[in-house]
Amino acid sequence: MTTSADRLITVFGSINADMIFEMDQLPAPGQTLLARKFRIEAGGKGANQAVAAARDGAAVAMVGAVGTDALAEVALAGLKDSGVDLSHVATVARPTGCAGINTDSQGRNQIVVALGANASLSRSQLDTALLTRSSHILLQMESPVAEVEAVIARGRAAGIHCILNLAPAIPLPFEALRACAMIIVNEDEAGALAKWLNCGPGAVELHRALGVDIVRTLGGEGAEGCSAAAGMQRVAARPIKPVDTTAAGDCFIGVLAAELARGSALAGAMQRASTAAAICCTRRGSQSSLPRHQETREAHERWARNR
Repeated sequence: MTTSADRLITVFGSINADMIFEMDQLPAPGQTLLARKFRIEAGGKGANQAVAAARDGAAVAMVGAVGTDALAEVALAGLKDSGVDLSHVATVARPTGCAGINTDSQGRNQIVVALGANASLSRSQLDTALLTRSSHILLQMESPVAEVEAVIARGRAAGIHCILNLAPAIPLPFEALRACAMIIVNEDEAGALAKWLNCGPGAVELHRALGVDIVRTLGGEGAEGCSAAAGMQRVAARPIKPVDTTAAGDCFIGVLAAELARGSALAGAMQRASTAAAICCTRRGSQSSLPRHQETREAHERWARNR
Protein backbone atom coordinates (compact mmCIF):
# COMPACT_ATOMS: atom_id res chain seq x y z
CA MET A 1 0.00 0.00 0.00
CA THR A 2 1.68 3.23 -1.20
CA THR A 3 1.23 6.53 0.61
CA SER A 4 4.43 8.32 -0.44
CA ALA A 5 4.47 12.12 -0.58
CA ASP A 6 5.11 12.12 -4.33
CA ARG A 7 1.72 10.44 -4.82
CA LEU A 8 -0.42 12.97 -2.96
CA ILE A 9 -4.02 13.38 -4.08
CA THR A 10 -5.33 16.89 -3.43
CA VAL A 11 -9.13 17.13 -3.36
CA PHE A 12 -10.53 20.57 -4.18
CA GLY A 13 -14.19 20.42 -3.29
CA SER A 14 -17.19 20.39 -1.02
CA ILE A 15 -17.50 19.52 2.66
CA ASN A 16 -21.03 18.98 3.98
CA ALA A 17 -23.05 17.73 6.89
CA ASP A 18 -25.61 15.21 5.62
CA MET A 19 -29.07 14.98 7.16
CA ILE A 20 -30.29 11.50 6.24
CA PHE A 21 -33.91 10.36 6.40
CA GLU A 22 -34.55 6.61 6.03
CA MET A 23 -37.97 6.14 4.40
CA ASP A 24 -40.15 3.22 3.34
CA GLN A 25 -40.73 5.12 0.10
CA LEU A 26 -39.56 8.41 -1.37
CA PRO A 27 -42.04 11.28 -1.06
CA ALA A 28 -43.86 12.57 -4.13
CA PRO A 29 -44.19 16.34 -4.72
CA GLY A 30 -46.41 17.85 -2.03
CA GLN A 31 -46.43 14.66 0.04
CA THR A 32 -45.42 14.50 3.72
CA LEU A 33 -44.13 11.18 5.04
CA LEU A 34 -42.64 10.06 8.35
CA ALA A 35 -39.08 8.72 8.32
CA ARG A 36 -38.18 5.44 10.00
CA LYS A 37 -34.83 6.83 11.14
CA PHE A 38 -32.86 10.08 11.04
CA ARG A 39 -29.17 10.81 11.51
CA ILE A 40 -26.57 13.47 10.73
CA GLU A 41 -23.15 12.54 9.43
CA ALA A 42 -20.27 13.90 7.37
CA GLY A 43 -20.70 14.19 3.60
CA GLY A 44 -20.15 16.37 0.53
CA LYS A 45 -18.81 15.04 -2.77
CA GLY A 46 -15.34 16.42 -2.19
CA ALA A 47 -15.06 15.14 1.36
CA ASN A 48 -16.60 11.76 0.48
CA GLN A 49 -14.10 11.23 -2.32
CA ALA A 50 -11.22 12.35 -0.10
CA VAL A 51 -12.25 9.90 2.63
CA ALA A 52 -12.72 7.06 0.11
CA ALA A 53 -9.23 7.62 -1.32
CA ALA A 54 -7.63 7.94 2.13
CA ARG A 55 -9.32 4.79 3.44
CA ASP A 56 -8.02 3.00 0.37
CA GLY A 57 -4.47 3.91 1.37
CA ALA A 58 -3.76 7.12 -0.55
CA ALA A 59 -2.15 10.21 0.95
CA VAL A 60 -4.83 12.90 0.65
CA ALA A 61 -5.04 16.65 1.31
CA MET A 62 -8.42 18.41 1.39
CA VAL A 63 -8.92 21.96 0.11
CA GLY A 64 -12.35 23.14 1.22
CA ALA A 65 -14.35 25.41 3.54
CA VAL A 66 -16.68 25.07 6.52
CA GLY A 67 -18.61 27.56 8.64
CA THR A 68 -18.27 28.54 12.28
CA ASP A 69 -21.46 26.67 13.26
CA ALA A 70 -21.90 23.39 15.11
CA LEU A 71 -22.23 21.44 11.85
CA ALA A 72 -18.57 22.12 10.99
CA GLU A 73 -17.29 19.49 13.40
CA VAL A 74 -19.79 16.97 12.05
CA ALA A 75 -18.71 17.72 8.48
CA LEU A 76 -14.99 17.32 9.28
CA ALA A 77 -15.24 14.21 11.44
CA GLY A 78 -14.78 11.60 8.70
CA LEU A 79 -11.85 13.47 7.15
CA LYS A 80 -10.10 13.66 10.51
CA ASP A 81 -10.78 9.99 11.26
CA SER A 82 -9.35 8.96 7.88
CA GLY A 83 -6.11 10.92 8.27
CA VAL A 84 -6.77 13.51 5.55
CA ASP A 85 -4.59 16.64 5.72
CA LEU A 86 -6.96 19.49 6.69
CA SER A 87 -4.43 22.32 6.85
CA HIS A 88 -5.95 23.88 3.69
CA VAL A 89 -9.56 23.85 4.90
CA ALA A 90 -10.79 27.41 5.60
CA THR A 91 -13.32 28.50 8.22
CA VAL A 92 -15.61 31.22 6.82
CA ALA A 93 -18.57 33.34 7.94
CA ARG A 94 -21.20 31.21 6.20
CA PRO A 95 -23.17 28.14 7.29
CA THR A 96 -21.43 24.83 6.76
CA GLY A 97 -22.62 23.14 3.57
CA CYS A 98 -25.54 20.81 4.12
CA ALA A 99 -27.40 18.06 2.23
CA GLY A 100 -30.85 16.62 2.86
CA ILE A 101 -30.95 12.96 1.79
CA ASN A 102 -34.01 10.71 1.59
CA THR A 103 -33.35 6.98 1.10
CA ASP A 104 -35.96 4.26 0.57
CA SER A 105 -36.17 0.52 1.17
CA GLN A 106 -34.86 -0.21 -2.35
CA GLY A 107 -31.67 1.80 -1.83
CA ARG A 108 -32.81 4.73 -4.00
CA ASN A 109 -32.30 8.31 -2.87
CA GLN A 110 -33.27 11.95 -3.31
CA ILE A 111 -30.64 14.58 -2.49
CA VAL A 112 -30.85 18.37 -2.10
CA VAL A 113 -27.67 20.35 -1.40
CA ALA A 114 -27.13 23.86 0.05
CA LEU A 115 -23.58 25.01 -0.77
CA GLY A 116 -23.14 27.26 2.27
CA ALA A 117 -19.43 27.66 3.04
CA ASN A 118 -18.51 25.70 -0.09
CA ALA A 119 -19.44 28.79 -2.12
CA SER A 120 -16.45 30.53 -0.51
CA LEU A 121 -13.91 27.96 -1.71
CA SER A 122 -11.03 29.76 -3.42
CA ARG A 123 -8.17 28.85 -5.73
CA SER A 124 -5.88 30.77 -3.36
CA GLN A 125 -6.23 27.99 -0.79
CA LEU A 126 -4.28 25.71 -3.15
CA ASP A 127 -0.87 27.24 -2.54
CA THR A 128 2.32 26.53 -4.47
CA ALA A 129 3.72 24.24 -1.80
CA LEU A 130 0.67 21.96 -1.90
CA LEU A 131 0.52 22.09 -5.70
CA THR A 132 4.17 21.02 -5.89
CA ARG A 133 3.51 18.00 -3.65
CA SER A 134 0.46 16.81 -5.58
CA SER A 135 0.48 14.14 -8.31
CA HIS A 136 -3.32 14.31 -8.79
CA ILE A 137 -6.01 16.92 -8.19
CA LEU A 138 -9.57 15.65 -7.79
CA LEU A 139 -12.41 18.14 -8.36
CA GLN A 140 -16.23 18.19 -8.44
CA MET A 141 -18.84 20.82 -9.28
CA GLU A 142 -20.20 21.61 -5.79
CA SER A 143 -17.78 24.58 -5.74
CA PRO A 144 -17.74 27.91 -7.62
CA VAL A 145 -17.28 27.22 -11.33
CA ALA A 146 -14.63 29.92 -11.80
CA GLU A 147 -12.53 28.43 -9.00
CA VAL A 148 -12.79 24.92 -10.43
CA GLU A 149 -11.77 26.22 -13.84
CA ALA A 150 -8.79 28.12 -12.37
CA VAL A 151 -7.55 25.09 -10.41
CA ILE A 152 -7.75 22.88 -13.51
CA ALA A 153 -5.67 25.45 -15.42
CA ARG A 154 -3.08 25.62 -12.63
CA GLY A 155 -2.90 21.88 -12.38
CA ARG A 156 -2.47 21.43 -16.13
CA ALA A 157 0.29 24.07 -16.20
CA ALA A 158 2.09 22.28 -13.37
CA GLY A 159 1.86 18.90 -15.11
CA ILE A 160 -0.54 17.45 -12.53
CA HIS A 161 -3.25 14.94 -13.44
CA CYS A 162 -6.60 16.68 -12.93
CA ILE A 163 -9.55 14.34 -12.45
CA LEU A 164 -12.91 16.09 -12.76
CA ASN A 165 -16.13 14.54 -11.49
CA LEU A 166 -18.65 16.62 -13.45
CA ALA A 167 -21.26 16.42 -10.69
CA PRO A 168 -23.60 18.17 -10.68
CA ALA A 169 -23.55 18.67 -14.46
CA ILE A 170 -22.75 22.39 -14.58
CA PRO A 171 -21.21 23.63 -17.84
CA LEU A 172 -17.47 24.34 -18.00
CA PRO A 173 -15.67 25.93 -20.95
CA PHE A 174 -14.44 23.48 -23.57
CA GLU A 175 -10.83 24.48 -22.84
CA ALA A 176 -11.23 23.59 -19.15
CA LEU A 177 -12.70 20.18 -19.99
CA ARG A 178 -9.86 19.53 -22.44
CA ALA A 179 -7.29 20.46 -19.79
CA CYS A 180 -8.37 17.58 -17.53
CA ALA A 181 -6.57 14.26 -17.58
CA MET A 182 -9.84 12.44 -16.84
CA ILE A 183 -13.54 13.26 -16.56
CA ILE A 184 -15.86 10.99 -14.57
CA VAL A 185 -19.63 11.14 -15.11
CA ASN A 186 -22.72 9.10 -14.35
CA GLU A 187 -25.38 8.47 -16.99
CA ASP A 188 -27.26 11.74 -16.43
CA GLU A 189 -24.06 13.79 -16.38
CA ALA A 190 -22.80 12.01 -19.49
CA GLY A 191 -26.05 12.95 -21.25
CA ALA A 192 -25.61 16.61 -20.33
CA LEU A 193 -21.97 16.62 -21.42
CA ALA A 194 -22.91 14.96 -24.71
CA LYS A 195 -25.44 17.71 -25.44
CA TRP A 196 -22.81 20.41 -24.87
CA LEU A 197 -20.37 18.60 -27.15
CA ASN A 198 -22.95 17.48 -29.73
CA CYS A 199 -21.93 13.84 -29.53
CA GLY A 200 -23.17 10.55 -28.09
CA PRO A 201 -23.14 9.96 -24.28
CA GLY A 202 -20.94 6.84 -24.32
CA ALA A 203 -17.37 6.85 -23.02
CA VAL A 204 -15.97 6.33 -26.52
CA GLU A 205 -17.90 9.24 -28.04
CA LEU A 206 -17.04 11.60 -25.18
CA HIS A 207 -13.38 10.60 -25.39
CA ARG A 208 -13.32 11.29 -29.11
CA ALA A 209 -14.96 14.69 -28.63
CA LEU A 210 -12.62 15.83 -25.86
CA GLY A 211 -9.44 13.80 -26.25
CA VAL A 212 -9.27 13.09 -22.50
CA ASP A 213 -9.83 9.90 -20.52
CA ILE A 214 -13.51 9.29 -19.76
CA VAL A 215 -15.13 7.06 -17.16
CA ARG A 216 -18.92 6.70 -17.16
CA THR A 217 -20.59 4.93 -14.24
CA LEU A 218 -23.73 2.96 -15.07
CA GLY A 219 -25.26 2.10 -11.71
CA GLY A 220 -26.27 -1.55 -11.59
CA GLU A 221 -24.74 -2.08 -15.05
CA GLY A 222 -21.20 -1.31 -13.85
CA ALA A 223 -18.96 1.26 -15.55
CA GLU A 224 -17.20 1.94 -18.83
CA GLY A 225 -14.07 3.90 -19.64
CA CYS A 226 -12.11 5.02 -22.66
CA SER A 227 -8.57 6.31 -22.89
CA ALA A 228 -5.96 6.77 -25.59
CA ALA A 229 -3.66 4.33 -23.82
CA ALA A 230 -6.15 1.56 -23.04
CA GLY A 231 -9.01 2.04 -25.49
CA MET A 232 -12.50 0.97 -24.38
CA GLN A 233 -12.84 -0.70 -20.97
CA ARG A 234 -15.95 -2.15 -19.34
CA VAL A 235 -16.44 -3.52 -15.82
CA ALA A 236 -19.54 -5.25 -14.50
CA ALA A 237 -21.26 -4.30 -11.26
CA ARG A 238 -20.66 -6.72 -8.41
CA PRO A 239 -23.58 -9.04 -7.55
CA ILE A 240 -25.04 -7.42 -4.43
CA LYS A 241 -28.41 -6.36 -3.07
CA PRO A 242 -28.12 -2.59 -2.51
CA VAL A 243 -29.20 -1.13 0.81
CA ASP A 244 -28.20 2.52 0.25
CA THR A 245 -26.49 3.95 -2.85
CA THR A 246 -25.94 7.45 -1.42
CA ALA A 247 -22.12 7.54 -1.46
CA ALA A 248 -21.45 4.78 -4.00
CA GLY A 249 -20.44 7.12 -6.81
CA ASP A 250 -18.08 9.07 -4.58
CA CYS A 251 -16.64 5.80 -3.28
CA PHE A 252 -15.95 4.63 -6.84
CA ILE A 253 -14.24 7.90 -7.73
CA GLY A 254 -12.09 8.13 -4.60
CA VAL A 255 -10.86 4.54 -4.90
CA LEU A 256 -10.31 4.95 -8.66
CA ALA A 257 -8.14 8.02 -7.96
CA ALA A 258 -6.20 6.19 -5.24
CA GLU A 259 -5.48 3.25 -7.54
CA LEU A 260 -4.46 5.50 -10.43
CA ALA A 261 -2.14 7.40 -8.08
CA ARG A 262 -0.51 4.08 -7.20
CA GLY A 263 0.28 3.66 -10.88
CA SER A 264 -2.40 1.16 -11.91
CA ALA A 265 -3.81 1.07 -15.42
CA LEU A 266 -7.37 2.23 -16.03
CA ALA A 267 -8.92 -1.25 -16.29
CA GLY A 268 -7.47 -2.44 -12.99
CA ALA A 269 -8.39 0.81 -11.23
CA MET A 270 -11.99 0.53 -12.46
CA GLN A 271 -12.24 -3.07 -11.25
CA ARG A 272 -11.05 -2.17 -7.75
CA ALA A 273 -13.28 0.91 -7.62
CA SER A 274 -16.28 -1.22 -8.63
CA THR A 275 -15.59 -3.59 -5.75
CA ALA A 276 -15.35 -0.74 -3.24
CA ALA A 277 -18.56 0.86 -4.51
CA ALA A 278 -20.38 -2.47 -4.18
CA ILE A 279 -19.32 -2.75 -0.54
CA CYS A 280 -20.51 0.82 0.00
CA CYS A 281 -23.97 -0.04 -1.40
CA THR A 282 -24.45 -2.78 1.19
CA ARG A 283 -24.23 -0.26 4.05
CA ARG A 284 -26.30 2.72 5.09
CA GLY A 285 -24.84 6.18 5.30
CA SER A 286 -22.47 8.53 3.51
CA GLN A 287 -18.88 8.43 4.73
CA SER A 288 -19.71 5.77 7.29
CA SER A 289 -20.37 3.34 4.41
CA LEU A 290 -16.97 3.78 2.73
CA PRO A 291 -14.73 0.70 2.96
CA ARG A 292 -11.09 0.52 4.02
CA HIS A 293 -8.18 -0.83 1.99
CA GLN A 294 -8.03 -4.33 3.42
CA GLU A 295 -11.74 -5.10 3.13
CA THR A 296 -11.78 -3.87 -0.47
CA ARG A 297 -8.73 -6.00 -1.26
CA GLU A 298 -10.26 -9.10 0.33
CA ALA A 299 -13.61 -8.61 -1.42
CA HIS A 300 -11.88 -7.92 -4.73
CA GLU A 301 -9.87 -11.13 -4.48
CA ARG A 302 -12.99 -13.09 -3.51
CA TRP A 303 -15.03 -11.78 -6.44
CA ALA A 304 -12.12 -12.41 -8.81
CA ARG A 305 -11.96 -16.06 -7.72
CA ASN A 306 -15.70 -16.54 -8.19
CA ARG A 307 -15.96 -15.03 -11.68
